[in-house]
Amino acid sequence: MSEVRELRDVYGRRYRVGETDLELLGRPRGRITWLAAAGMLAAGVQQYGFGAIVPELSRAHGWTSGAIVLTFALWAICQAGIAFPAAWLRERGVLPAPAAMGLGAVLCAAGLVTLGHAGSLLTVFLGYSVLGGLGTGLVYATCVGAVLAWFPDRSGPSAGVVSGAFAWGSVPFVVLAALLPDVRPALLDGTAAVVLVVIAGCGALLRYPPRHWWPATPEPRTWALDRAHNRHPAIRHYRPAELFRCGTTLALYLVVVLAAAVLLFDLAYLATFVAERSGPGLAAAALALLAAATGSGRVLIGRLADRLGRRRILRLALLAGGVAQFVLYYSGEHRHAVGLLLGVALAGLGNGCCYTLLVGLVREYFGEESALQNFGVLYSAKAVGAVVGVGLAAVGLLGAFAVAGVLSVAGALLTGRLTQPGRPKSLLPTA
Repeated sequence: MSEVRELRDVYGRRYRVGETDLELLGRPRGRITWLAAAGMLAAGVQQYGFGAIVPELSRAHGWTSGAIVLTFALWAICQAGIAFPAAWLRERGVLPAPAAMGLGAVLCAAGLVTLGHAGSLLTVFLGYSVLGGLGTGLVYATCVGAVLAWFPDRSGPSAGVVSGAFAWGSVPFVVLAALLPDVRPALLDGTAAVVLVVIAGCGALLRYPPRHWWPATPEPRTWALDRAHNRHPAIRHYRPAELFRCGTTLALYLVVVLAAAVLLFDLAYLATFVAERSGPGLAAAALALLAAATGSGRVLIGRLADRLGRRRILRLALLAGGVAQFVLYYSGEHRHAVGLLLGVALAGLGNGCCYTLLVGLVREYFGEESALQNFGVLYSAKAVGAVVGVGLAAVGLLGAFAVAGVLSVAGALLTGRLTQPGRPKSLLPTA
């Protein structure tokens, strides 16, 4: 084992150097990306695949679509709400990565089995919404945190791949749900078994490095001064308790609320909306395209954000998402299949990509010391967005797309309020 040292850069960030990934893992750290991505592929089915079974749940049990999508709202609240507690417990050694992933695997599988066999909405609320939501949140927080910890030198692209996998994994499920609507219980049981094995298997191998770990290359203090990777380093490091003393925190929290509201509205309402007008085949294609576009967009944005500025990319993504809602509104009213699919793709590239940017923005604004806990605090805004977005979906009116479009554009305008805490206004970046 090499000599371990701790360095500091001019911004006060700490780096633990001397240990290589091969010494700590026995393999290159790229293995962590693939383990985390595989876990996220399995966990994302409950979010991006839910819309595919809403029509079948309604037909089989006589439940209204509005009542069913309310279970999705509670699921999103539980999924987002567990992110900060999971990070807090992990950093104190109470919930290591393998334990979090193992528990998450069991809860995710329970959520899917519930959707296949529940005979009452109360059972769905308890099994899918609460247990499944908490399980997915544990997996999400653990996988994203692991990649950020092992790739501090290129967090944007790595986070993009892993968060993109969260969307991609549901595409096969959506297709199968459309092709095999009459075997919903068997499909969900089979999916639950796969999800359990994949997440638990990945979790057994997933590890976190020591706190502040840094790879052998690049040299950390040289990297810190490289403007290609550190366009606007944080002025100081904020603890979670300090976040809401900053005006930037409220603005960023509201941006996440609005972005989440629009994405979750699309996920909850799109399949029902399209199926009523153009049939289940196009509805399945729309959901699969939404997941695929979201996943691909997250990878692309993860690579572009460091170069072009996260705030600028966030504004453009929210504007694109807003335009997409109006395209969906018009295409749905006039039954234009091509227009619908174009709107879906634009929605996935827009609102679906904001969480990847949130990872970098938290570090850029609030520093590195509590980055994962701070991310959990800001990510909890998704729970508030779920109430707004799924509330729109429960109303079930065509004009809800126009409301969603306005919310997304409002989020884009609100990005103008995002400024780095503590930096003099004369030195604030323009992007």
